[in-house]
Amino acid sequence: MEQNELYPIFLKLHNLNVLIVGGGNVGLEKLSFLLKSSPNANVEVVAKEFHLEIKVLAEKHPSIKLTKSKFKKKMLEKRHMVIACTDDLKVNKKVYELSRKRYLICNIADTPDLCDYYLGGIVTKGNVKIAISTNGKSPTTAKRLREFFEEVIPEDINQMVENLNEYRKTLKGNFEEKVKRMNEITDSLKNKE
Repeated sequence: MEQNELYPIFLKLHNLNVLIVGGGNVGLEKLSFLLKSSPNANVEVVAKEFHLEIKVLAEKHPSIKLTKSKFKKKMLEKRHMVIACTDDLKVNKKVYELSRKRYLICNIADTPDLCDYYLGGIVTKGNVKIAISTNGKSPTTAKRLREFFEEVIPEDINQMVENLNEYRKTLKGNFEEKVKRMNEITDSLKNKE
């Protein structure tokens, strides 16, 4: 059986600098996806034309910058991650190759071979966030799993997390003792109806 070797991380996009190259439907989808999880993400979208809804999103989110231009190499300066989703595969490939030279992580839409990362399915309930990956094989399955988790995770999970965080702050002792106590308390969650 093939193994998913992707390593999931949770990025603080408000502290990073993201570039999206492409302002059409796919650019809108990628930008919407980032903003759904990270409403204050620092993103610059570069395109010759922008989908109307991208302009609407940029008005709602001050951290979004729209640059009406064709892609230029210098636009990769001071970036942390890049998404290319133009309708020109040559441009997308150029963005990927230039990103790789600068050690930038890059995602070329709908081209798994030219992706250092994927944007997976995400479930959010307050402070609790679950990321779902199908290794780029089936976005539909990720979507169905997201819907499943949204249904089964209790709405009050965030309150529980907040309460446990407050309790954790009151614990005395060294790191191992604190971990042991938190494990004992949260052990009952496995059997919670």
